[in-house]
Amino acid sequence: MSIFGKSVFGNKATDSIPASSLDAATDVPEPSVRKSDDEWRRELTPEEYHVLRQAGTERPFTGEYVDTHTEGVYQCRACGSELFRSNEKFDSHCGWPSFWAPLADGTVRYIHDRTLGMERVEVRCANCDSHLGHVFKGEGYGTPTDQRYCINSVSLKLVPRGADGDVSAES
Repeated sequence: MSIFGKSVFGNKATDSIPASSLDAATDVPEPSVRKSDDEWRRELTPEEYHVLRQAGTERPFTGEYVDTHTEGVYQCRACGSELFRSNEKFDSHCGWPSFWAPLADGTVRYIHDRTLGMERVEVRCANCDSHLGHVFKGEGYGTPTDQRYCINSVSLKLVPRGADGDVSAES
């Protein structure tokens, strides 16, 4: 069954969704970065901690990257893993940065999220298990995947193309 199936009411679940359910080719390994709650609190600002470690959400239209069109690679703010490229970013006008696909298979993992009285798919960094946002399908955006990765700006760090000799953002 597709993870984008019927609404299911209930509590938040933390069961992983196989990457194949999102039309990905590979399964995602367990996170390799493991830190204590105290370590995360020392390394992250209170807002970053709330979103990345407690699955919070920043207010819409307030994030640093909502309207950014700079070419580059978006990294996980908690661990630095490369997650999205600017060429997969699009203007959805939803209040958060939107991408139509992650940078590569295995860079994010998917978790059933049944909070707020609906079934959604939470997106987390595969490397450190930090909350990034949610992915939605079938909303009618003209993207190649018909998916919208709705990601909190505070979960990301943009490395502009060419910064520090970086060429990973090139097509």
